[in-house]
Amino acid sequence: MANRLKVEDVNIYYGAFKAVEGVTLTFEPRSVTAFIGPSGCGKSTVLRTLNRMHEVIPGGRVEGSITLAGQDLYAAEVDPVAVRRTVGMVFQRPNPFPTMTIFDNVVAGLRLNGLRNKSELADAAERSLRGANLWNEVKDRLNKPGAGLSGGQQQRLCIARAIAVEPHVLLMDEPCSALDPISTQAIEDLIEELKTDYMIVIVTHNLQQAARVSDQTAFFNLAATGQPGKLVEVGPTPRIFEHPVHESTEAYVSGRFG
Repeated sequence: MANRLKVEDVNIYYGAFKAVEGVTLTFEPRSVTAFIGPSGCGKSTVLRTLNRMHEVIPGGRVEGSITLAGQDLYAAEVDPVAVRRTVGMVFQRPNPFPTMTIFDNVVAGLRLNGLRNKSELADAAERSLRGANLWNEVKDRLNKPGAGLSGGQQQRLCIARAIAVEPHVLLMDEPCSALDPISTQAIEDLIEELKTDYMIVIVTHNLQQAARVSDQTAFFNLAATGQPGKLVEVGPTPRIFEHPVHESTEAYVSGRFG
């Protein structure tokens, strides 16, 4: 499909250190891809290259090609801020703007993009909060601080903020790691709903979560201590968990290491 996200022969560096080597991946619209693998193998590093967050880190650079709908996201004429509007991100720990109301948190990106019409902002806030399954819980306290919500509600608020600017891709870096089981279930249900409109890429250490929510799973690993992380294999999630090709994948998904 025209709106595929494609990563081709990508190497990722922190200064002179090559952190990840030779990654080639394709992501389809309206699907969920999970990144799994032991700590330090480059999952979150690869995720951050997809919306040019990696280059914010001093010394961070990327070699290779990353394209969305055929557009090179790293082309000289492409504005990184525009990339981050198209490829939204939800982080490991909920990070609502602490001094802002629930409403202001949701529409912050829209205001940054120049939208000032109060009616349009109100419509966007409701649409996004409904999309994040949070509207009914907060509709009567939109002017209360976002930081006053529970952890699970704060994470859904951050998802509402991300989808308010109508991105094509939604990245999630361990979005449930700081949440209780009930909040985790709410986020997983939400991911299932959101994939009807978005391409989603999620990093998770929870193998059961990857099996539950993703259509495609990519397993990353380190060849050896101090060596770059590599993509070992990628495929439909049932195959990766039930019939992995590589011995290291089988060892990881069966719990024998990692």
